[in-house]
Amino acid sequence: MKEKARQACAESRIIGLVPTMGALHEGHTSLIARAKRECSPVIASIFVNPKQFGPHEDFAKYPRTFDRDCEKLQHAGVDVLFAPEVAEIYPKGFSTYVHVEGLSEKLEGRSRPGHFRGVTTVVLKLLEIVQPHRAYLGRKDAQQARLITQMARDLNLDSEIAVCPIVREPDGLALSSRNVYLSPEERRAATVLYRALHAAKQELETGVRDALHLQATLRRKLDSEPLAAVDYAEVVDAESFEPAVRLSGACYVLLAVFIGKTRLIDNLYVEPKSRDSDVLVFHL
Repeated sequence: MKEKARQACAESRIIGLVPTMGALHEGHTSLIARAKRECSPVIASIFVNPKQFGPHEDFAKYPRTFDRDCEKLQHAGVDVLFAPEVAEIYPKGFSTYVHVEGLSEKLEGRSRPGHFRGVTTVVLKLLEIVQPHRAYLGRKDAQQARLITQMARDLNLDSEIAVCPIVREPDGLALSSRNVYLSPEERRAATVLYRALHAAKQELETGVRDALHLQATLRRKLDSEPLAAVDYAEVVDAESFEPAVRLSGACYVLLAVFIGKTRLIDNLYVEPKSRDSDVLVFHL
């Protein structure tokens, strides 16, 4: 992989990387499609990273569909698949980790201690191995994308981090590799995340700007679904991920909800239409 990357750089080609953990869906292929418009070669990685799973999380049962993934990547026009073994990424004696202070302890980091240390460590390794000019991430994992952007900035990495829109099912459920865990009944219940975010969007469109009011709306909608157990439903500043009091600049409305035993996340990104504008633009 490093040799292929060096060769592409020597030929002044623009390398694009789409890092994944496999179990590919249309969200991943949308990242590949954008990468293909902007880069050549396009490299996809598949690596189920053990360092980002907690001791009681789903590493062992995380969906692994490697042969099917290879077919999807080939059909999508990916030039190179990088699929290292765990021992290649974390050789015996491995002891170096990357930690983004502050951002890593909030929300997902609070619910999943150590998760982001594993994410930032493996992403830095992938960026160093592949040396992409651009790496493409989905906005569904908003906090993860923010952390990786911060890491790239702080460590003066050459890779640009491109954050791409959420891809949804027709009923609004955000695509996720973990959706396969849902039973038919749970799959129907899971749409409550989108319905809660849409309810918050409607209130924002009527002029509501108070974050606590919006959080109460989210809770009412989520609590109306018997199969849903809320981990968090918060409105935060899009840069610091600190709780917002009143929406003014760019913000995220963030959800983490258990549907049965499956933990799902989703978000609504809200930003002013222009500098000092009261008109908001919604990315759902």
